[in-house]
Amino acid sequence: VQLQASGGGLVQAGGSLRLSCAASGSIFSLNTMGWYRRAPGKQRELVASISSGDRTNYADSVKGRFTISRDNGKNTVSVYLQMDSLIPDDTGVYYCSAAKGGSWVYWGQGTLVTVSS
Repeated sequence: VQLQASGGGLVQAGGSLRLSCAASGSIFSLNTMGWYRRAPGKQRELVASISSGDRTNYADSVKGRFTISRDNGKNTVSVYLQMDSLIPDDTGVYYCSAAKGGSWVYWGQGTLVTVSS
């Protein structure tokens, strides 16, 4: 399985960004997909996840501001993270990930999000 993430960039506080991640390969084995982020000087954290049945979960810090969604195609699965009302604490490298058998196994290359105050 390959994950290709895109959509990061520089945005002012209060702005929006949309991250995209395309999964290809043996996608039939995937269930939950999600977005992690690693902020400067902090541990990597799970920001949002979405199951194959579209059940979503969010970190408390992003609830009400971020929305995760997925699109299950024939040969690819795409997951999106719509980020609104961004704050400087949202700055970090965002990683798309996919779970198999209950573990986060596959990882994208990371995309940098920088929110200026």
